[in-house]
Amino acid sequence: MLRSRTALGGMVTAPHHLAAEAGRDILREGGNAVEAMIAAAATIAVVYPHMNAIGGDGFWLIAEPGKDPVAIRACGGAANLATPDFYREQGKAAIPARGPLAALTVAGAIGGWIKAAEVAASIGGKIPHSRLMRDAVHHGKAGVPVTKSQVALTTTKMAELESSPGYVDTYAANGIPAIGDVLKQPALAATLEHLGRVGFDDFYRGDIARTNARGLEAVGSPLRLADFEAYHAKIMTPLSVKLSAGTVFNMVPPTQGVASLMILGLFDRLGLSGATLDGYDHVHGLIEATKRAFLKRDAHVGDPTRMSIDPMSLLSDEMLDHEAARIDMKTALPWPHVAKPGDTIWMGAVDANGVAVSYIQSIFWEFGSGVVVPETGVLWQNRGASFTLHDGPNQLGPGRLPFHTLNPALAKLNDGSVLTYGTMGGEGQPQTQSAVFTRNVIYGQDLQEAVSAPRWLLGKTWGEDTTTLKLENRFDPALIEQLKSASHTVEVVGSYEDMMGHAGGIRLKPNGVMEGATDPRADGSVAAL
Repeated sequence: MLRSRTALGGMVTAPHHLAAEAGRDILREGGNAVEAMIAAAATIAVVYPHMNAIGGDGFWLIAEPGKDPVAIRACGGAANLATPDFYREQGKAAIPARGPLAALTVAGAIGGWIKAAEVAASIGGKIPHSRLMRDAVHHGKAGVPVTKSQVALTTTKMAELESSPGYVDTYAANGIPAIGDVLKQPALAATLEHLGRVGFDDFYRGDIARTNARGLEAVGSPLRLADFEAYHAKIMTPLSVKLSAGTVFNMVPPTQGVASLMILGLFDRLGLSGATLDGYDHVHGLIEATKRAFLKRDAHVGDPTRMSIDPMSLLSDEMLDHEAARIDMKTALPWPHVAKPGDTIWMGAVDANGVAVSYIQSIFWEFGSGVVVPETGVLWQNRGASFTLHDGPNQLGPGRLPFHTLNPALAKLNDGSVLTYGTMGGEGQPQTQSAVFTRNVIYGQDLQEAVSAPRWLLGKTWGEDTTTLKLENRFDPALIEQLKSASHTVEVVGSYEDMMGHAGGIRLKPNGVMEGATDPRADGSVAAL
């Protein structure tokens, strides 16, 4: 099995090698990890369009040496016209998952780039925006070979996407592409080049904003220019939980970051540090912690202005002790519950000065709403499809923030290490994070091995509708039988399944050595100096 790549000068990991290389090149030119991540974010939006776009949202954790991380919440709210009555008047009993009516929230990702650039400048960043966009612009103009996962998703999702304005013209103009076909996106390249020249704010209060707003309105989206002009991403204090191994940080609501932290906090209280790596106690303990965390998440997490509790109360010693005591290490809690789908990319970066970044960029489902504004080439997310039209913490309303599965993670460990890690995969994100963290931090497994090792997935997620406990077939057959005997409803799947997410991580050791990992389930790489 491959082991982690190591370096001293800087490192970027991404689910597509061109994005990792774009970020690495910024580090090579003297940029910091935040600037590298902006370049990688622009590039991944071009080369991996089925997983993310600049018409989506983003969430950042940025950690400087000796300081707690800062978070950037870059998720857009619902359009002013987006109300339950608006959809009922359209004859809809629920918000459509595809098409113009699904394109109902402002895209926050570039707003996050704006705030990230401010952070980058505060720590000495000087790379011009035009340089940060250069690789993405090049790949949009010259084209990029279509990946296996893009072909697979174009094939399986064509029936539900082909009627979305601009989709076929952009991604399947000559029919469903084959692996290695060249995808050119000249309009998107021109948009990124324009933003690099005049500034990212133009996406919300300039020519690009006006063009996107005009194009979306023309096809029936409720978004208008005023929605763009009012949008700003926010720098915030992330959620955190103290574990016996250190402190782990994650995103605030409306993301499920609190669930990721709860899983680790609950597992820490089970006293299983001496358990066998990937043995019954390890896997069953994390699965049962996941169930407890998801029940709390679903009961409480939504738009933070509509939540009835402080999310940090879910991470209190009292709450974690109470929930951990309810975990039965011999028998599985009956499942399922209503699961949260999602689609995204995660990327990480660390520079030679020890600045670490954990970043997620998403369009919700694969190819989002499917709507592409032809003049700008921007593919629009369908994040607003996660709203409900009935009362509750996630009810649709003007300016409200929808629930997000996105949650980049970062840990400051007691040995002086910093671990930036994360994954795509909707509801699988907290589960994969817990697998990678415990394998690497608690049980001492090499980071690349921890990412590559077989994974499990409880319930529905990206690309799957069944609610079973899915296990990749590389797990020990004896473990599978033990889990079945404990009343888990087990489904054995393939060796390296997309549904398990595309994870990655970088661990910065106290001596300056960086260990990086990328997921064999994706098309990515670790690029380093």
